[in-house]
Amino acid sequence: MQQENRLAEIRKKKIIIGFFIFLGLMWLCTIISKSIYASKLPVVTTAQTEQKYVEHRVEVEGIVIAGDKSPITALDGLRVDNLMVQVGDRVAEGDVLFSIDMEDLADIMEEKQTQISKLQVQINTILSNEELAKQKKALEEERAREDYDELARYKDTLVGRAAEKVSQAEEDIEEAADERRLAQENAAAGSGEEKTEEELKQEEEQREAEDKQMKDALQAAAYAEADAKWERDNAIKEAGRKVEDILLPESEDSTLSVYQLEFTDLQEELSQYQAVKDAEGQIRAGQGGLITDIYISVGDRIPTSAVMLIADEEVPCQFKTVLDKEQKKYVGLEDEVSLKLDGGSREMELSVDYLSESETMPGSYEIYINLPEGKGTPGLSGTMIHTETGEKYACCISPQAIHTEDSRSYVYVVKEREGILGMEYYVEEVTVRILDQNESWAAIEGALDGESQIIVSATKEVHNGDIVRY
Repeated sequence: MQQENRLAEIRKKKIIIGFFIFLGLMWLCTIISKSIYASKLPVVTTAQTEQKYVEHRVEVEGIVIAGDKSPITALDGLRVDNLMVQVGDRVAEGDVLFSIDMEDLADIMEEKQTQISKLQVQINTILSNEELAKQKKALEEERAREDYDELARYKDTLVGRAAEKVSQAEEDIEEAADERRLAQENAAAGSGEEKTEEELKQEEEQREAEDKQMKDALQAAAYAEADAKWERDNAIKEAGRKVEDILLPESEDSTLSVYQLEFTDLQEELSQYQAVKDAEGQIRAGQGGLITDIYISVGDRIPTSAVMLIADEEVPCQFKTVLDKEQKKYVGLEDEVSLKLDGGSREMELSVDYLSESETMPGSYEIYINLPEGKGTPGLSGTMIHTETGEKYACCISPQAIHTEDSRSYVYVVKEREGILGMEYYVEEVTVRILDQNESWAAIEGALDGESQIIVSATKEVHNGDIVRY
């Protein structure tokens, strides 16, 4: 009996021990499963919003340029034989900058002289032709005036003859009238034989016929006189017009003027080439200064524009830089900036003297800053820094925590809930609006508070609703 009780206790102990071993295995499996599950979850780093001033720092590089540049020009078309200076060289007034190919200069001068000679021949020919034309015109005028005078005399003679015929016809009528009046007086005095009625009738008809004949003759003479005057007036008018036509000025011809202008220009050019030849082809500086730009090289022909630029070292230099549209928001005219030139040990506190949109790069803005006298050398690089304190915002977070999609901004917030393996952390998307931003901080507003744990970084990409671990 005792043996059986002992065996029963041993079995009971074994069952209890086995049960605890089972619970231990279950706990161990749970731990292992939870560890494996957790190991696959993204690990996130979070931060809470803070109160911050959102400062804006603009840091751009630029270059020192001359405060006043003067162009150096030379007679265009000549070939450069040798360059005596380089960019950055300082020259004094009268120093030789470059020299001209003298053989090429001689060829050009010879060609110009040939052109001048050709133009001179053309000008002389035109002048000779003009003189001949003047003589011919004077002769034509003289002959036209002679023709006018002779025609006038001849036509006046014809008019005078026609007038004489009119006068003769009028005299014939008057004489016939006088004869009739005398015959009537004699008949009234009773002298002569009395005439019959038939004879009187015949005499009357004869007188009427004679009267009509004399009137017709007078009218014909008057018509002839009028015709002669008309022919005379028209003939004289036509002859006068011929004289007027000859006296009209010749049509304008600019050929001679053009040739004379070309001739003068070529002579001026030749004199300029001669001056270069007299200077043995050496082009010298008209003023002292620093050579900042050179636009020619050996073998090139001199352009019509400047061949070099020289800076007046008595005028202070300027610092030039370019801002993009975003940087322009925080830098304005006369704003205080810090400027550090390469090789310099100290920063200079200066102000923006000129700010305008760039003509060569639309959307960009050029800044010029006047440097103190004696500071900087053209071509030297430097950095301009401007810091704007900005406003203080109650809710600021790192820009890395903000995501943007289709012009919408949002952040991921970590929240806690009960899961199948106990308490777990999950991601919730919260829409925000960016109020201001710089490289370090972004001021935002949205459904957030000071306790919100905002994801700043994660070992894997996360989305709304994802399970994560710290």
